[in-house]
Amino acid sequence: MTTFLLEVGTEELPASFLSDAIAQWKSQIPESLETHGLEREKVEIYGTPRRLAVLITGLPLKQPDREEEIKGPPATAGFKNGQPTPAAIGFAKKQGVELAALEIRPTDKGEFIFVRKQIPGRLVAEILTQLVPQWIWGLEGKRFMRWGEGDAKFSRPIRSLIVMLDGEVIPLELENGGKIVKSDRLSQAHRVLHPEPVRINQAGDYVDSLRLAYVIVDPAERNQMITTQVHAVAAKSGGSTKVYPDLLEEVINLVEYPSAVVGKFEPEFLQLPTEVITEVMVTHQRYFPIFQTDSQPEQLLPNFITISNGDPKKSDIIALGNERVIRARLADGRFFYEADLAKPLESFLPQLEKVTFQEDLGSVRAKVERIVKNAGLIAQQLKLDAIATQNISRASLLCKADLVSQMVYEFPELQGIMGEKYALASGETSAVGKAIFEHYLPTGAGDVLPQTLTGQVVGLADRLDTLVSIFGLGLIPSGSSDPFALRRAANAIVKIVWSANLAINLNQLLEQIASDFALTFSKNSQSLITTLSEFFLQRVRTLLQEEKQIDYDLVNAVLGENDPEYRERALKDLLDVRDRALYLQRIRRDGTLDKIYETVNRSTRLAAQGDLDFQQLSPTSVVKPELFQKSSEGAFYQALIELVPQTQAAQETRNYQLLIDALVRIAPEVSSFFDGADSVLVMDPNLEIKQNRLNLLGLLRNHARTLADFGAIVKNL
Repeated sequence: MTTFLLEVGTEELPASFLSDAIAQWKSQIPESLETHGLEREKVEIYGTPRRLAVLITGLPLKQPDREEEIKGPPATAGFKNGQPTPAAIGFAKKQGVELAALEIRPTDKGEFIFVRKQIPGRLVAEILTQLVPQWIWGLEGKRFMRWGEGDAKFSRPIRSLIVMLDGEVIPLELENGGKIVKSDRLSQAHRVLHPEPVRINQAGDYVDSLRLAYVIVDPAERNQMITTQVHAVAAKSGGSTKVYPDLLEEVINLVEYPSAVVGKFEPEFLQLPTEVITEVMVTHQRYFPIFQTDSQPEQLLPNFITISNGDPKKSDIIALGNERVIRARLADGRFFYEADLAKPLESFLPQLEKVTFQEDLGSVRAKVERIVKNAGLIAQQLKLDAIATQNISRASLLCKADLVSQMVYEFPELQGIMGEKYALASGETSAVGKAIFEHYLPTGAGDVLPQTLTGQVVGLADRLDTLVSIFGLGLIPSGSSDPFALRRAANAIVKIVWSANLAINLNQLLEQIASDFALTFSKNSQSLITTLSEFFLQRVRTLLQEEKQIDYDLVNAVLGENDPEYRERALKDLLDVRDRALYLQRIRRDGTLDKIYETVNRSTRLAAQGDLDFQQLSPTSVVKPELFQKSSEGAFYQALIELVPQTQAAQETRNYQLLIDALVRIAPEVSSFFDGADSVLVMDPNLEIKQNRLNLLGLLRNHARTLADFGAIVKNL
């Protein structure tokens, strides 16, 4: 068994590309080896800012021999009267076999000529010579560059190439900006700590050889080093730190030999909001802030940690340079903060007229007016009191005002955060301030949801405006393209409603908001409403399956399969569709669903032969007892009468256990109706008796439909 090493030495790679490239190789290289029948023990992908590498251990020296079956022309074309035609002769010649080796076998499309060939395995070195260029040039990323005079494109210019099998260099050449890079055994060491190249004598020595040259090629090892160092340094400084995942991933890919360096800044800057300081540190300077231990709310120390790729012996000089930079950035932040605080938040509103929301939709100020109106509609549905409604209206008006503040202009990531602080400084209520911050939540998958009612309503109003407006322009997401993040907005609406148990009628809101939009922008409201409804139903379906872990058939049962009544019901009451799906999943798991499945499903299938309206629940007006011929019909009828109040109570309280308990009790009467000693023939020749019996079954179906469409449920899924 052998060990293979590939290292592509480059100029400084962007951190984002390095992370993506490693992920791509982790997927692509094992698949590529598998395709060529190459067994291996381990595939390890490495990367630093100046290299990408793969180390493959346990490779054979050559492919195993294999037998290959090749399909040729149809037998009718290959043989005439038992004699080979030119088609068969040509096929045998092409495959390098005698005519006697040809076989005729039947297939789905008739008889064809086949041949079995023994294919000798190729040398692994030969195969890898072909695969390496595919691995390198097959990488994808943003903003690839072309350099020199050649056509080669990569994230950054390639400067060196190592291709080795154990201790031997595999000859390989890459076109590089009009020049040729040839494979050898020299790797770039640390730029400062080991300026001379490193000679790799054995492929298996790669990681240790680079470590001796102050290059940690394994990102996981750099991760551990950085994490350990920042916590230790923070503790030594008398505080603690947070290891922000995005920051950590970026820093890992910016250094080859990490060392944590502590810097400081003037304590007077701590008068700035903590969010401003951490934004400057984390997003703009890639620093780890140091917090006072166990402080609530979080309080910063006038220190920071930067991860250096330089000489650890010169940490003091490195710290001084970084201190000058952060001091300037914090001074800017203080200037912006003080300038913004000099006037009330409401005074920023006129400037929103100059900020475009979308070219055809006008300014952000116009959007704010729509948000205010939408929030009012939601408040009406929720029947909120005057104080809550006033807070919602005020927060809606001010929710975008901080976008034109100097601080948010300089640090866009602070939108909403600064809005809350400026609102409180302007004398707004805490409910209004918190809502300005919360209405942006969630900002992504896994983010927290707004916790206050005011923030929830304003967030819903904002997203509903975006969805209706962008859909109204025909800019509907397709495939993976969703530039306005409309799927995320719709998901957020559903999740907020579910999380906060908000009793809103989304169907009615869409109709009202879409109608207003259509009137203002001269669009067709009905087609817009239909498109939006379909979009939301798909979001509900996805969230039920992926986040609530509901089986697909149960989701179909509560949303209906091409059933307008169920679809309208789902958007009219998002809480109800959630509760019904969760309840169905629970009774499937505890076995209760099995107790009623056959009874309800059989009734549902037969009831389709009748014409009873789905809304009908009471048997007294649609069933004629005088037409009963068997006692089982009377028992069924009486059970349905007793079922009515249970179904109504289940609808009113969303306590569907009442309905299921009643369906379990009625099951014996229905079974007797179908199969007992006193059973009936539903499809009686007498049309009036037949309709009477179909109505009995239709009523049972309708009661069950209060919970779900049992016809969509798959038995024993």
